[in-house]
Amino acid sequence: MARVIITQTRSMIKRPETQQKTVQSLGLGKVNKSVEVEYTPQIEGMVKKVSHLVSVKAL
Repeated sequence: MARVIITQTRSMIKRPETQQKTVQSLGLGKVNKSVEVEYTPQIEGMVKKVSHLVSVKAL
């Protein structure tokens, strides 16, 4: 699988609890925090769920 960098670009203030938990499960939580992960179907689904809060960059 390909590796990607996921960066949180927007704040979690006043977001639904499901979106907050999704961002936390990605390993994020603060604006401009980044994580490098394998781009599996599970990660892809989580990114689609919070795509308005994060940005994805391929390595």
